[in-house]
Amino acid sequence: MSKNYDIKDLNLAEQGRKRMDWAEKEMPVLRLIRERFEAERPLEGIRVSACLHVTSETGNLMRTLAIGGAEVVLVASNPLSTQDDVAAALVAYEEIPVFAIKGESNDVYYQHIKAGLDHNPQITMDDGADLVHGVLKERPDLIAGMYGSTEETTTGVIRLRAMAKDGVLTFPVIAVNDSDTKHLFDNRYGTGQSTLDGIIRATNILLAGKTFVVGGYGYCSRGIAERARGLGANVIVTEIDPVKALEATMDGYRVMTMEQAAAYADFIVTATGNKHVIDQRAYATMKDGCVICNSGHFNVEIDIPALEAMSLEKRQPRTFIDQYWLKDGRKINLLGEGRLINLASAEGHPSAVMDMSFANQALASEFLVRNHGKLSNGVHSLPKDLDVEIAALKLKAMGIDIDVLTAEQVEYLNSWQEGT
Repeated sequence: MSKNYDIKDLNLAEQGRKRMDWAEKEMPVLRLIRERFEAERPLEGIRVSACLHVTSETGNLMRTLAIGGAEVVLVASNPLSTQDDVAAALVAYEEIPVFAIKGESNDVYYQHIKAGLDHNPQITMDDGADLVHGVLKERPDLIAGMYGSTEETTTGVIRLRAMAKDGVLTFPVIAVNDSDTKHLFDNRYGTGQSTLDGIIRATNILLAGKTFVVGGYGYCSRGIAERARGLGANVIVTEIDPVKALEATMDGYRVMTMEQAAAYADFIVTATGNKHVIDQRAYATMKDGCVICNSGHFNVEIDIPALEAMSLEKRQPRTFIDQYWLKDGRKINLLGEGRLINLASAEGHPSAVMDMSFANQALASEFLVRNHGKLSNGVHSLPKDLDVEIAALKLKAMGIDIDVLTAEQVEYLNSWQEGT
């Protein structure tokens, strides 16, 4: 095998294959799509560059794309999220070039992004829009050959809509995150469980009885709040949107500003997609020993430079914890360098929810191929019928039956003549 990859250690491949096989048992929808892809080869000869978290679930998506005929290259979408054994397994057993190393520097991270672009992709698959950003900023020569892109996460969709608004997004992008079978489940149940898993692994601190602040009340944040309350924490939500703030209040949470909440907090978690959600104003009111972390895609949600400027020194009492000693004697504990804590110190979302998310990714790539030249430039949602198909397959795999409308009921719903 020629060395067209950059990973930590090829000798980790066997453990990575076991990890992917274990995850695959919880991914029945993607398995059914893979079986169809193997028979139909809808991606035959299509060059795909994927910038995703390199996990066991992602490994199974890469297998699916490759079996469908795609020529795939995978790069990391976060310096701390790579599972090195999975990267090795994809290279050794699937012959998929991977450029990802857990703990890679920012320079190496962008070298790996460049490697994904050097594949001359016809489809890019993003988790945060870094490949699309690279195409537009550094490799505009690729645009003429692009079928389009798919985007996995809320943060990436925010970036893409900004690109479209500025008129620079010159090819179609499927906002996979907008699919109901993605954001209603992955964002809420996946982020909720995996974020708490990451915090507990990093700190081993009991959450019951603690005050737990959640920045934002979108689908990711409400999942985190729900799981924290389930573990016995007293949850406070911060928001900028009056409707979401009202919803959080009606769901039984205290709602206040971040500056107010920080004074009570034992833990603060952000998941908003915005920058400096925790800033100098919040640091000024935090209790000694407060634990802060982020579950949004980029590490800008926590203003780390401001924290460093307020500190005399930094220590590391445990792996994944940077403890900042402030000039006034307080200590603030930052988890996972401010990066996604569910992937920095844990394993990311459970396979069962990624099954639906990556089913969306696989079908979105097929949709781009089938509709090449028909879609306008900009951000598109995956068609509703594909969303429904994924949900139906998931229910079938879980052994759950649901009702079907009778002909009489269909007629009633489509008619206005029948009165009360």
